[in-house]
Amino acid sequence: MTELVVPGMRRATDRIQLLARGTVVPPDVSSLVPDEWADLRGGNERRTATISCIVPAYNEEGTIAAVLTSLLAQTRLPDVIHVIINNTDDDTPEIARTFEGAHERVVKGELFRTVVHVHDIGENPDKKVGALNIGYHLSRGYDYILGVDGDTTLDRRCVEWLEKEMVTDPRIGGLSAVYSFDKTKVHGAMAKFLVAGQRAQFAGFNMDNLVRGRNMAVLGGQCSLFSVRALETVMYRHHQSAPWVRDSEVEDSKLSLQIKDAGFNTKISARARAFVGPMTDLRALHGQQVKWNFGGIDLLWPGQRGDNKGQPLHPNLRLRWYENISMLFNISSRMAFLLLLAAALSIDAFVFNPVWLIPPAVATLLNLRIAASMHDKSASDIFYALLMAPAELYMWIRMGHFVSAWVQFLARVEKDNWAAQAAAERGRGSAYVMPALCAAATFAVLIFAWSQQGVGVQSAILSIGWPVLYLVTVLQTIFMLKKLVRRQRGFTV
Repeated sequence: MTELVVPGMRRATDRIQLLARGTVVPPDVSSLVPDEWADLRGGNERRTATISCIVPAYNEEGTIAAVLTSLLAQTRLPDVIHVIINNTDDDTPEIARTFEGAHERVVKGELFRTVVHVHDIGENPDKKVGALNIGYHLSRGYDYILGVDGDTTLDRRCVEWLEKEMVTDPRIGGLSAVYSFDKTKVHGAMAKFLVAGQRAQFAGFNMDNLVRGRNMAVLGGQCSLFSVRALETVMYRHHQSAPWVRDSEVEDSKLSLQIKDAGFNTKISARARAFVGPMTDLRALHGQQVKWNFGGIDLLWPGQRGDNKGQPLHPNLRLRWYENISMLFNISSRMAFLLLLAAALSIDAFVFNPVWLIPPAVATLLNLRIAASMHDKSASDIFYALLMAPAELYMWIRMGHFVSAWVQFLARVEKDNWAAQAAAERGRGSAYVMPALCAAATFAVLIFAWSQQGVGVQSAILSIGWPVLYLVTVLQTIFMLKKLVRRQRGFTV
């Protein structure tokens, strides 16, 4: 039977066993193959894997030097590094070119060589997606492509661990590092508070993925290693000229779904770590989180883009559903509690019950466990969880992002969230205050409506509202307890 060769696939390398650099070569078992299968035995070649690194950069003059320094300090250097500068009007090209050229490093007696190339592609309508695709075409012929954002620094063993995990399981199409934020360079009370919230948010998200068989719903563009064969399979299956497309606000989520559909696994690394660029003010955080939330919603079913296939039952989107449903419960319970509390106090009908202290206590214990699971935890992370108020305030901020994204989606508003995030990071725009204004207006309208009701109607509302809130709160507490007692199997985030 002749072997089926799919056009565009690198079938010539299918039988090559890739090895990680700097590791002990495993024994060759091909000698055990009978002589009559000698031809097949000769095709089972083994060689070290090759890695091309792509760094898309847009106005990254403050971080690009640290990113390239961290890449050149790796215990396993990428074989080539392509910095793809796009739509930039700052000094990113000049700073990046100081690293251009050949570099060598000796690690445990092994010599590693790499070459840094800087490509300034100027105005690019596809922005980050366009830069990634140019980097892909420059990386043809390599086994793996490492995508690193222009504001992400890597732990010194990050590439080494990513490569080792990839070569040991050829079923993996993409492998994401464990993301966190470096708080040592953050200054100011507001910035420290927001970074603490983002650290806790990412820690919880990463742990959810690690304990679910290390299955990663989203191979974040901040630092992920991709199999070129998996990318080529995606391109062939979806009739694409390049792996990344602009069909989604979150290009990494869309590609992750496609890799999974192509029969490959999408995983999170157990040990490789990277530090991403934090959002240090409310405006920038709002722009980023709304884009992420909107992109996730748009992947569940077609939204603004008719060519974006909705896949509500896709296995990679189960965590997205859980996040959306959980956030809906959080909004409902908090808004209902404040409204019912204000209503009860207005007619002197509120009676404190110590049972209400149980949900906050469980939430605090859960936040403490998340903080304790951080690889680089500090006293600030523990205090953030223990004091409860900072975590609660950050939850209200996240609720605003969630509502903004859903309103934009349901209203079918045509908006470039990429441009909105970029403008927010430059200190422009006031969309971040809208959730707070809308919440205040909602409270004012409902309180006024409450004041216009008779005592009988008010009593009926309270007699129905409180039991419903009890039920919702009990369900939330049960889910928190389940996460609190689940085994983390030694993982750290």
